[in-house]
Amino acid sequence: MVLRMAIGEKLREAREKQNMSLETMQETTKIQKRYLEAIENENFSILPGTFYARAFIKEYATAVGLDPNELLEEYNAEVPQTEEDNSAHYSQVHRSRKDNSPNKSTNVFSFIPTVIVVLLVIGIVFIVWFFLQESSTEDSTDSAQTQPQTENNEVVREQDDESGNEPADDDSSDAEEDNKANAESTDSQEESPDPALTVDEESTGNPPESTLTLEHASNKISVTIEATDDSWLEVDNGDGDVLFKDTATAEDSPIELDVSGADRVRFNVGNAPALDITVDGAALDYPVDPDNEVFHQKIWVNLNKEQDSGK
Repeated sequence: MVLRMAIGEKLREAREKQNMSLETMQETTKIQKRYLEAIENENFSILPGTFYARAFIKEYATAVGLDPNELLEEYNAEVPQTEEDNSAHYSQVHRSRKDNSPNKSTNVFSFIPTVIVVLLVIGIVFIVWFFLQESSTEDSTDSAQTQPQTENNEVVREQDDESGNEPADDDSSDAEEDNKANAESTDSQEESPDPALTVDEESTGNPPESTLTLEHASNKISVTIEATDDSWLEVDNGDGDVLFKDTATAEDSPIELDVSGADRVRFNVGNAPALDITVDGAALDYPVDPDNEVFHQKIWVNLNKEQDSGK
């Protein structure tokens, strides 16, 4: 009777056939070495939760050339199930991220669109009122100036006729220039729109690599990273300069990065559900839904900076 190889032993054997060390596997899968060792030893209790067990095994299997779906089907009884535990755990994570963290930046930014709309409405009403006031003031000023100037010009002409001198030039051109300068000085500038992230390309590869664009970026751009659980994260500017490369934890949050000098930024995320990322105040929504167990994602963000925006 041939005994079937355990799932952890089968994964370890496949890794060794690929001549890959645990350190190499960590770099490839973005899963911490201690979790990889736990999978090989089938010690699933030290993983972040049963919710991640199947996902980490799939990442491991893909990295060593095994079919993750066939492997999970073959060892379905040995792998922790994620039905009710998964739903409860994931709901708890999202509640902790959304409902129980009133100080998080994502809640703050959710009010920004409403504030902007209110400010724009107030600004438009003020501009209309201002121009109506200016128009009525100019009309009354012009009518008031016209009559005295006409009377003064007639008096001057009569005096000039009596004295034999030529009449003086009309000063109305100076008044018109002053009125034009005042009108130009009252032109209001529209508020610059807030930075916003748009999806240019959504990849379906493994891992998926998507491209986003930050519109209306300010001249001083910062990245804020909030971690609700351990997640491997690498951030670079596309020119070989690494801005962050480590495991992001809740204890280290928030992580602030200055990317003002970069034209684009790449995020290599190992555990997408555990990280909330904002770029220049705009929340980054993962192009590929991490709820479908797509935890490892690579995202490029092109930074379109506003010229002479004064921000």
